[in-house]
Amino acid sequence: MRLAGKTVLITGGTGSFGQKMTQHLLGRDVAVVRILSRDEAKQNDMRIEFGDPRVEFFLGDVRDPDTVRRAVDGAQLVFHAAALKQVPSCEFFPIEAVKTNVLGSSNVIDAAYEFGAESVVFLSTDKAVFPINAMGMTKGLMEKVAQSAARTRNGSGTVVSTVRYGNVMYSRGSVIPLFVDQLFAGKPITLTDPTMTRFLLSLSSAVELVEYAFANAAPGDVFIRKAPAATLQTLADALLQSFGVRDHPIEMIGVRHGEKIFETLATSQELRSASDEGDFWRLQMDSKGLDYRSYYSSGQTEPDAIDDFHSHNARRLTVDETAELLLELPEIRAAIERWATRS
Repeated sequence: MRLAGKTVLITGGTGSFGQKMTQHLLGRDVAVVRILSRDEAKQNDMRIEFGDPRVEFFLGDVRDPDTVRRAVDGAQLVFHAAALKQVPSCEFFPIEAVKTNVLGSSNVIDAAYEFGAESVVFLSTDKAVFPINAMGMTKGLMEKVAQSAARTRNGSGTVVSTVRYGNVMYSRGSVIPLFVDQLFAGKPITLTDPTMTRFLLSLSSAVELVEYAFANAAPGDVFIRKAPAATLQTLADALLQSFGVRDHPIEMIGVRHGEKIFETLATSQELRSASDEGDFWRLQMDSKGLDYRSYYSSGQTEPDAIDDFHSHNARRLTVDETAELLLELPEIRAAIERWATRS
């Protein structure tokens, strides 16, 4: 799909992903990048940072259908990144997560169909698979809302798809900037459980995944990047190694509300019908109707022996490999320079 000359809307566009995506799109010569978010301070910071007249700002919340309609009207492409995604916050306020992650997403879909957007890509998370927390449950419902729309409105000309990925490294609220802040403050690095594993994905890799979805999606597809994983202990050790720090204290604080020991990006059932596309998996929508007799086959069929794809069985990064991945992040390189010159 050609991006040049397009008007692109990013909901939640003042977040880490939205800012990286905006930078990427401006380099692809898009006509306009619209940012819809509810944070006027971050919008102002972003306006000053980019200083590009092609970036337009819409102040509002995806919970408000009228706000969403105004932002979507005239956009050919929509990245839906707006979400409540802090796990403990969603645990304590689950209805708020429903309002934003489920009902807000439905508002985006309705507006996209109403105004004839070419493509809408929803950003989901590994926490939506086998969810045990409110954030993951509402993201899983978001995926179902997107696929339901794709199933019932197929042929409308608007392609609705989803990308699902794990932890984006150095995104706002994630553990890596927390570790860096603790290091600079001379405080112990806090680990919930050293054996806990997480997928590691750079922001640039997340942007590539979204662009791949725009270029290749059929209605209802879910795209997954085959990301590597590391334990939290490995991540902490790699960070300290990158800064040249030895013997810094590490404190175990216990698992927080709603956290998993490992995350799953795709279930074995999903992978049985998935299309392997190199760096990505394409999970195709279940397009069956409600009359299951058309799809019934007699006899017993043994399923293929396929495992779920999760952070415990993904390619496990070593400390050196994790440190190498960390050094790809401009934020880490800048922090290391500050560390080296601190008084």
